[in-house]
Amino acid sequence: MARIALLGFSIECNRFAPVTVERDFAGRTLFRGAALLAEARSAAPRMLAELPGFVADMDAAGLWTPVPLTLAMTAPGGPVEHAFFQSLMDEWEAGLAAAAPLDAVYCVLHGAGLTTEDDDPEGTMLTMVRRIVGQRVKIIASYDLHGNISDADVTTIDGFVAYRTNPHMDMRRTGAESAQLLRRLLSGTPSHLARTRLPIVPPTVTMLTGPDAPIRPYGELIDLGQQLMHTPPYAGRILNVSVMGGFAFADTPYNGLTAVVTATDADAAHALAQALAEAGWARRAQFHPRLTSLEAATQLAVATADTSRPALAFADVADNPGGGGGGNTMFILEAFLAAGVRDGLVGIIHDPALAAEAHALGEGARFTAQFNRAVASGFARTLQAQAIVRSLHPGPIHCRRGIFADGIVDLGASAALDLGGLVVVVISQREQCADPAFFEAFGLDVAAARVVVVKSRGHFRGGFDEYFGHDQVIEVDAPGLSSPMLKNFAWAHLPRPVIPLDLEVTWP
Repeated sequence: MARIALLGFSIECNRFAPVTVERDFAGRTLFRGAALLAEARSAAPRMLAELPGFVADMDAAGLWTPVPLTLAMTAPGGPVEHAFFQSLMDEWEAGLAAAAPLDAVYCVLHGAGLTTEDDDPEGTMLTMVRRIVGQRVKIIASYDLHGNISDADVTTIDGFVAYRTNPHMDMRRTGAESAQLLRRLLSGTPSHLARTRLPIVPPTVTMLTGPDAPIRPYGELIDLGQQLMHTPPYAGRILNVSVMGGFAFADTPYNGLTAVVTATDADAAHALAQALAEAGWARRAQFHPRLTSLEAATQLAVATADTSRPALAFADVADNPGGGGGGNTMFILEAFLAAGVRDGLVGIIHDPALAAEAHALGEGARFTAQFNRAVASGFARTLQAQAIVRSLHPGPIHCRRGIFADGIVDLGASAALDLGGLVVVVISQREQCADPAFFEAFGLDVAAARVVVVKSRGHFRGGFDEYFGHDQVIEVDAPGLSSPMLKNFAWAHLPRPVIPLDLEVTWP
């Protein structure tokens, strides 16, 4: 009957994006107390799957006493308003103090968080948790593999568990593995953590892990870690191996490809972390992005009119809401419209004003759609096109594939607009296009499309792979807040020199 507190703070922060505020969390995942536990146990939880996986595994293992506190989780965006984060800190601290005595704490984290005043809010949170519960209580933290890892993210906890797949198909497994590791620690197994960081900041498009990915130096490192932990001299001594690719756009002193090992003894933890770092350094030349120019991508899209050619998916990797992008740049849409691309789907574009207008006009209405009229600035320039309101949707969508599978994502009042050859899905709640359900909910047939444009960096591959193999995916080099071309940004905090930004990079 272990008493285990449950809490979390999960957001991937892009320092170049607008500030994230409380309503962004409230509109996605902000649960407290009994409501948090009930949601984690629901059939279609409105949260990412780590906590549901942890709770389900603990429930299956036997009796335990969950102590749910507060989970704050939202889509990637800019740094979190510090006053809101501090209010969460106050909640967590008061809740932990009131819950004593505890046996353990499970923290659902991302690892690439920022606030307007703190470059390591996860470390700040974990330091507070350790201070409140003391040294006897076990602390387990789970992370997205895009986390940037500080000393405090490791030294304050007893077990570190991160995703191993990108696209993230193993979030529920990560929660379940965290529960299994915690039970081992509660039964008396000792743990020691070690980390080693490299001067490599992998661009997002170089971090695929699937065995059939076109380039996968990062996936090879993850596979190597899983292999070595079961091989002498490490076999039986390693509790978890996590290889953290990090998230460049957080722009912190903690950026860098990092191996984190949890082991039963310190020597094994340090040795395996070092071995993985050496393997990562040997692959350093592979962490350079290669994208298709917008001009070349447009030509490929036009060529799909020849039905003897395969259909293509075009990833707008530079405007990925899953990396802090606004989901509202017009570069690809404008180029495809001008070139006369037909039989295409484009989604999902964040434009609440345009979605509201479509709902007011109703299905079948013809009008001049003006994209970004309410937010025209920076990369989000305006675009006008004649449109027909093809279909409308209230917003909540029961997802079926990829990172959102079996969950509910609320896109807000949304509309499918037919621009004559291209059908564009316009949404009110910013989200990346990672699931075919975001088209299917509007009666659109992905299989019938010759061209599909997705505002996503890589998670769409886990949802749209039933329609497009890797050889049918075109990653487009267009402007945006999440461009993998890191030279496009004015970095202020990244440790330099670093691959792929600098030429002379050494690692002792």
